[in-house]
Amino acid sequence: MTKARVPERADTVAVAHGAFNVVGGLWPLLHLRSFEWVFGPKADVWLQMTTGGLLVSAGVAQLAAAPGPQGPAHARRIGLGTAFTLLAIDLIYVPKGRIRPTYLLDAAMQTGWITAWLRSAPGKSATRNARSNAR
Repeated sequence: MTKARVPERADTVAVAHGAFNVVGGLWPLLHLRSFEWVFGPKADVWLQMTTGGLLVSAGVAQLAAAPGPQGPAHARRIGLGTAFTLLAIDLIYVPKGRIRPTYLLDAAMQTGWITAWLRSAPGKSATRNARSNAR
């Protein structure tokens, strides 16, 4: 007998992915040296800082959106857009030798986020479920 898979709640994915993006974005902003040790030295530090800032912004938007009635849908759009963009960069520039192969670890994580979003129940949020249960 096969067990039916229950989809992840979209608000749960929103919080997890938002936190991941905030932490990932803060890393180069707060400690560029350790970030470059893992992912390689950067010729344009301003570009790394910009990317980090944008990831923090995306993550904060996901975290803020998660509890609202339309929040999971907004967080999903932000999450999928961010994950597909980062995955594309990883898969294009690692083979070209422009970025280190350690970015393939990021590609695996982004694939995981895309999968989580695609498997999440798009209409489920904690707020909506609480209102339904109160009736």
